[in-house]
Amino acid sequence: VILLLSNLSDAQSWQWTELAPMPFKTANNAVCEAIVNGNEFVYSFGGIDTTKLYSGIHSRSFKYDVTADTWLEVPPLPDSESKIASGASFVKGKIYIIGGYHVYANNSEVSSSKVHVFNPQTDTYEADGVDVPLAIDDHVQCVYKDSLIYVVTGWSNSGNFPNVQIYDPTLNQWQNGTFVPTNFQYTAFGASGSIVGDALYYHGGAAGRAFAARKFMRKGYINPADPTDITWELMADAPGDIGYRSACSTRGNTLFWMGGSSLSYNYNGIAYNGSGGVDPSARILHYNNSSEQYLDDISQPFGVMDLRGIAKLSNDQWIICGGMDSTQSVMNHTFLLENSSLGLGVSTLSEFRIKYTNSGVEIESELFGKASLIDFQGKVIIDFDAANEFRIDVSKLEDGIYLFNQGRKTIRLKL
Repeated sequence: VILLLSNLSDAQSWQWTELAPMPFKTANNAVCEAIVNGNEFVYSFGGIDTTKLYSGIHSRSFKYDVTADTWLEVPPLPDSESKIASGASFVKGKIYIIGGYHVYANNSEVSSSKVHVFNPQTDTYEADGVDVPLAIDDHVQCVYKDSLIYVVTGWSNSGNFPNVQIYDPTLNQWQNGTFVPTNFQYTAFGASGSIVGDALYYHGGAAGRAFAARKFMRKGYINPADPTDITWELMADAPGDIGYRSACSTRGNTLFWMGGSSLSYNYNGIAYNGSGGVDPSARILHYNNSSEQYLDDISQPFGVMDLRGIAKLSNDQWIICGGMDSTQSVMNHTFLLENSSLGLGVSTLSEFRIKYTNSGVEIESELFGKASLIDFQGKVIIDFDAANEFRIDVSKLEDGIYLFNQGRKTIRLKL
């Protein structure tokens, strides 16, 4: 067993590689990853084409074979009307495409309550899940422990709503979580976020009558004993640009938001404030929930906005596809983002003593409290009750890098 340490200051070591382009230029498309028979794929559902007109909103869907570097078209979304601003999540072997909105010739917009279920094993859609209780679009959508899908705030037909809607794919049922506070600091559309451990973070988005974009960072602590019980907290504003329709993902204890724009805009890329076309931000914002430190890296080689998801792969890799670049041009670019040194805010060894045994690892801690063993996909593998001595049986784990977290201290283990 090898103990590794790293620092948040390494977080800017991002490498961008352009891959095979999508067969079709699209933006505001719901994107996520899937693993099929051990192979990694990226999926894109719906979006808007290069016309940027209501009539250019489509239901076309695609998959990218990471190993073969090839795209194929899969069946379109099984909705009678095309839509944008949906969210897609991969949970327990299936993809769930939730919400979105339809646009009509008279410029009216109607939010969707659909839950489409895509089986990547067969590249077919199964019967829709139970409708979202509150039709929603441009929402924050993230997965908790490969088990529940959290749909947080967003826009529903006529305004921002504070609802937290939690979908259980196994039971095909919805529950209400603790709503976010009903004010413009929390309610938002076009925000994005993710979950680290039991903490849900979301950043940016737009709110208020003028649809002004915001740089608020919010945190919700999820009670693991009752995942509907969430304690919400407004954090200090994140540094740098406002984030509207950014993509968010995680590695270990670090969350990052890439791309997006500093102005809010309509589906055609034109700013709500009447200033004209909006350009993307060439930045990646990092936040480490262990060290509580930010890093705003504005040196990225590409600016991309109008993103509705990012595919998280193994080996410190992520893929984005589609979106808009400068001059609000709808793209078919596929980018691989790599960072092998993304900071984890890992503690020194002063709080922990490590003992290696034939069966695994024993950790003695100067702290006392609940702890977790987390893999590098952000999935909690083991939850430990409050204690200061812990045993990890490696015979039940796959080889790889894991995080042991207790309180705000984390060590990284290669098991």
